[in-house]
Order: sequence, then C-alpha cells, then structure tokens
Amino acid sequence: MKPKDLTAYVALAVIWGLSFVVVLRVVQAFGWVGAVTLRAFVAAGTLLIIAAITRRRLDFSVGWPRLAIVGATTVALQLAGLNYAMPMIGTAMSAILVATIPLFSMLIAQLAGVERLSAPRKAGLLLGFVGVMLLVGFPAVPLTASFVIGCLCSLASAFFAALGSNYVGHRLSHVGAWEVTIGSFLTGGAMLLPMLAFVPVPGSPLPLDYLLLFIAGALMSGLTYLLYFWLVGRLGATRAVSVEFAVTLVAVAIGAGLLGEPLSAVQMIGAVTVVCGCALVLGLFGRGGRSLAAS
Repeated sequence: MKPKDLTAYVALAVIWGLSFVVVLRVVQAFGWVGAVTLRAFVAAGTLLIIAAITRRRLDFSVGWPRLAIVGATTVALQLAGLNYAMPMIGTAMSAILVATIPLFSMLIAQLAGVERLSAPRKAGLLLGFVGVMLLVGFPAVPLTASFVIGCLCSLASAFFAALGSNYVGHRLSHVGAWEVTIGSFLTGGAMLLPMLAFVPVPGSPLPLDYLLLFIAGALMSGLTYLLYFWLVGRLGATRAVSVEFAVTLVAVAIGAGLLGEPLSAVQMIGAVTVVCGCALVLGLFGRGGRSLAAS
C-alpha cells in the first residue's frame, strides 16, 4: 500500500470511528430518517460548493440511474439501517457489526463470479458468521426483540454497504470519486425524503444538533466518502472495505471504553472472531498479507 493510500486509510478509520458518537446524537435530534436525509443533502451540497469554488468540472455522463444504485445501497439502505439500529444496540455493538462488511463484500464478489473463494477465505466466512452469532446471541444486556431487530438492521446495513462498494468497484471504476459521491448522496437523500412525512423530525433540535449534523454530513460523509470511493478505485472494493476493521477498533474503544456501553465476554470473543474471519477473507495472513503489504 502506497503512503498516500495508507494516509487515506488511517484518516477514514479515525473519522468514521468517531462518527458513531456524533451520528447517535444526530439521530436522537432529527430522527433516523431525518438524520440520513439531511446528512446526505449536506454532504452533496458541501461537495458541490467546493467543486464550484475550485472550478472543478464534474461529469455525470455515466447516468443518474447508475448513480442511484449506489445511492440506494451505500446511502439510503446502509445509513438508514445503521441509524435505525444504533439507538437500540449502542455504538460499540453497531461498530462491531459494521466489521462484517468485508465478509459480505467477499461473498457478493464470489457469487458474482468476480473473485474466487479459496479454502482460507471459506474458513474466514465461516468464522465471521460464527462471530456474529456470538455477538447477537450472548449480549451483556437482556436479549430483547428490540436488540435482535437492531442487530438485524445493522447486518442489513453492512450487506448493502458491501453491495454498493462492489458495484462501484466493478461497474463504476472509470467514474470519478467526486461524481460517484455527489450522485450517491443526492439520489440516496431524495429516496428517503418522502419518508419524513411518516417519520418526522422529533421536537426542536438545538443549535449544537445542527452543528453536529453539518459535521456528520460535510466531514464524516461527503469528504470521507469521497476519500473512500477514491480508495475503492485504487485498491478494489474488498481491500478498501477492510478499513472497517480499524473503524471498529476506534468506535468500540469510544463506545465501551469512554461511554461505558456493556459488552459481554462472549461478545468480545465474537468480535475477535469476526475480525479474524474478515482478515482471512481479505487474505491478510500468509502470502496474501505479504502481497497486500507490497502493493
């Protein structure tokens, strides 16, 4: 991995890891639909303003229907699922389940015939899903219907994130990161906008809530997704999405360490199992790890 790729990788891990706490406050203030919709429009608007100021020429000739696929998966479905689940299961648990994105990414690539599933990667998939069962089945809190629904929504969010990343990596690799990011947030936000009629913004958000919404949209969505899609174009979807490992470590350290969110001993074992499974899927051990480090 080249130095600029590594710098982008680390930046994504830290910013996205911190974003769980910010997003939780935004969801509480604007509701799970409002948080995603407004965040998406802030992200797209920020990038459009920057592009206009810097006189950057944007080319959307790839077509809005194809960008809408990215918007539906990586914005509307992914962020909506995550935002809906987070108040139910907490930031630490949400972050751990986000680490399953590489598992889903590899599985999707295999089913699509893009990548071959070797024996170590099959073992990694098995380990990963065993880890998920440990996480969901042995919580530190009572196993309620709300907790299970939150976990399922978070897993669905991870699946759609992997699906969208694979689509970008294999179908839109020739499209610029600016166009993919702006297009996905505009279309994803537009898809969820009508739902505000059914899930309105609760109460009156405070000035701090609007500031956090801007931070979540402009920095933790717009600029970081731009960076992420740039990495997907350089490293490929499966390798780029491995950044979720580091994101999980940062978010869990904040959620469990600073916010005091409970995780049982079995869940911690499950978390380690998921990470090890994802590492096998990505080929980070053995010859796969050496080839990745040398790229």
